[in-house]
Formats: sequence, structure tokens, C-alpha cells
Amino acid sequence: MTLWWIGDAVLLVVVLPVVVYLLHGVLGAARSIVPSVRAIAATAAAGSKDLDATALLLTTQSQVEQTVAGVANYGGSLDVIIDDAE
Repeated sequence: MTLWWIGDAVLLVVVLPVVVYLLHGVLGAARSIVPSVRAIAATAAAGSKDLDATALLLTTQSQVEQTVAGVANYGGSLDVIIDDAE
């Protein structure tokens, strides 16, 4: 019976403070994650706002195709004018 009391005393005096110290460290690390997650969420929200304009790329692509076609027609007209001048 005395060995049980000695074992309980060692548990309370040595092991329990070590466990509490380690749990305090884990709790501190867990609490430090929250600001990082908030910062990442803010950055992700800002990044998604930048992607909202990607729908305009389809309009831009269409305008570029029309411009290239217009320039090609102009170049073809210049060939005809130069051939007629000779």
C-alpha cells in the first residue's frame, strides 16, 4: 500500500507538471495558428477578387481577333494598291 502512495506522489509531483507544461505549449501553438489562418483567408479573398476580371479575357480575345483581321485586310489592300501603282 505504501508503494501506491509513493507512486501517486511521484505522479503528482513529477509527471503532472510535465504534462501541464507540454499541454500549455500545445495550446500556445494552437492559438498562434488563428492569426495565420486569418491572414491567409484575407490574402485568398484579395486573390479571388483579382480573378473576377478573368471573364473579360473572352471579350479581349474577341477584340484582338477583330483587330488582327482588320490589320490583315488593310495589309491586303496595300498589296492591291502597290500592285496597281506599278
